[in-house]
Amino acid sequence: MGRLAAIVLGAAAGGGYPQWNCRCPVCLLAWAADSRTKRRTQASLAVSADGEHWIVLNASPDLRAQILATPALHPRRGLRGSPIGAVVLTGAEVDQVAGLLTLRERGSFTVFATAETAAALAANPIFGVLADVVTRKIVARDQRFSLPGGLDAELFAVPGKVALYLEGEHPALADETGANVGVELVCGSRRLAYVPGAAAMTPQLRARLARADVVFFDGTLFVDDEMIATGTGDKTGRRMGHMPLDGEDGTLAALAGIGGRRILTHINNTNPILIEDSIERRKVEAAGFEVAEDGMEIVL
Repeated sequence: MGRLAAIVLGAAAGGGYPQWNCRCPVCLLAWAADSRTKRRTQASLAVSADGEHWIVLNASPDLRAQILATPALHPRRGLRGSPIGAVVLTGAEVDQVAGLLTLRERGSFTVFATAETAAALAANPIFGVLADVVTRKIVARDQRFSLPGGLDAELFAVPGKVALYLEGEHPALADETGANVGVELVCGSRRLAYVPGAAAMTPQLRARLARADVVFFDGTLFVDDEMIATGTGDKTGRRMGHMPLDGEDGTLAALAGIGGRRILTHINNTNPILIEDSIERRKVEAAGFEVAEDGMEIVL
């Protein structure tokens, strides 16, 4: 059995950092190339147990650029080919599935998703451009399945909501359905959990994360009304399906005391933890959390 390796392909929320049309205080620093900031593409993670077969967790719209920036994902053998053997989806948001369209040039791989996410793909004819060599497999929550290269995986319940474009007039914001899940990866005795979106913490979710050696967790907003306060939106974080980092019922408090590495990902462009010396960045680091950045590598 090899070692469980992970490469952060992207660490930002939808739109990336800086967001292409944003001049909020945090984005302005990035546009000015301030040394305290690093640009980030939209959230995705590549994982492998053998260094030859790689699994992509969520296919972000930035996937082509992420592949170009990641030598481990470059084609290696034959006229055409890729070490990407599978894509595992945690939901059907645009920033989780749009990158599948980048992989349409008759490369053979498998897409693993819940029934809800698979249905969203099937209902959109644009995903018909994926070649017939791309297999789609529906996996149930809490059932172990195998991935190329010797990894085992399991999708598990995470409170959240359906993709924005599937919302009705009154969407449920923190249901535990197949529309929003986390991924647990197992390689021998090592475990990694990937949860880029979470609307709330449950005892069951905390218990699962506590057994992981590394947890990548939703770091979208520092405070719930961040987008309203910055004038960049009219929704709270919880309305968008993301619990805030700060506060009595925020992520820092909810995950306090669990072992292993805790790494924040899916970070919105308005979040001041993107500024390396900010008060907010120092607070999350003092609480034992790391802030993911593109190209970050973890080996267990």
